[in-house]
Amino acid sequence: MKTIIITLLILFMCVTLNAQTSINSVLASIEEHNTTLKSLRESAEAQKLENRTDIYLENPEVGFNYLWGNPSDIGKRTDISVMQSFDMATITGAKRKVADRQNVLVDWQYKADRMNILLEAKQYCIDLIYYNALKKELNLRLQHAETIAAGYEGRLNSGDVSRLEYNKVQLNLSTVQGEISRIDVERNALLEQLKRLNGGTDILLEDDRYDEVLLPPYFDDWFEQAAEKNPVLAYARQEIEVSKQQVSLNKMKGLPTLSAGYMSEKLVGEHFQGLSVGISIPLWENKNRVKQAKASVRAAESRETDSRLQFYNQLQILYNRTAGLKAASEKYRQSLITANNTELLKKALDAGEISLLEYMVEMGLYYETINQALETERDYHKAFAELSAIEL
Repeated sequence: MKTIIITLLILFMCVTLNAQTSINSVLASIEEHNTTLKSLRESAEAQKLENRTDIYLENPEVGFNYLWGNPSDIGKRTDISVMQSFDMATITGAKRKVADRQNVLVDWQYKADRMNILLEAKQYCIDLIYYNALKKELNLRLQHAETIAAGYEGRLNSGDVSRLEYNKVQLNLSTVQGEISRIDVERNALLEQLKRLNGGTDILLEDDRYDEVLLPPYFDDWFEQAAEKNPVLAYARQEIEVSKQQVSLNKMKGLPTLSAGYMSEKLVGEHFQGLSVGISIPLWENKNRVKQAKASVRAAESRETDSRLQFYNQLQILYNRTAGLKAASEKYRQSLITANNTELLKKALDAGEISLLEYMVEMGLYYETINQALETERDYHKAFAELSAIEL
């Protein structure tokens, strides 16, 4: 008996590991082939380049003047100038710092979009495993129903049972066959959804068991770790950093812009050349920019506080739901182990100790319990997948 138990445990662990590996393989394939993610990656790269297009000095300005004198005997005049302006925001690297922080925002936005797509795919995988398990159970019921139907057909021919009882058996058989057909439709729909997410490439997932998942024992401790990894909250935190850096940038834009260069002037018999310097004083152009940037900081801080509060409440609700579904799933599984009377009912029916109606009622209750157990287990894993989406 000890050897049998150990063997069953090893087999269960292998099936569990296989299910986990299969889902991870599906998600890896989708991340590689998903056209939306590919588009998002390319858009992110384009946005990063756009963020860094305004971090350099303005283009140098070259001027050339060729002037005719009047009267003509005074000759012609030729002017050449080369000027380069220098703004403090570029020289100090303030523009580059803003661009770098904006690029971090782009990365977090991509991670959030990626998480949502992979979570959608994982939910489909969990549904598919549920239907695989349900179809496996229905196939067993189908074999059972076919055995009973064949037996009752022989008993009908020998006059041992009535047509009414025979029709009940056939109806039970048709019900199981119809349910299997419905399950096939649902499975095919899920496979098509996964194919869509996989860039049009078929997905194969035939597992009928879920991998074991461990619910964090203490919500608040786990939440602090989850909050650090969550891309939505990270995006909100990074918005504050961008806004603060924008304040510094706008202050720099309020400083004068210097310009320096070379200038040459040629007249008849004369030639002047030397350095040229200038200054641009921003009296009106940057008015209220610093105030606007500070207001943006306050707005970003408010959004971050709200996002964290909403995230905490949503996760706590989801955590409690997941814990409740876990307990219900375990209770269903325990009930199925301790209250499995299928063999006894079959023997009682064959021996004539119970009627066909009693047998079908009792088996219906047992089948309904199995269905509820499978549904609860599916809902538990879907809730946990949403709860742990930050790990995708």
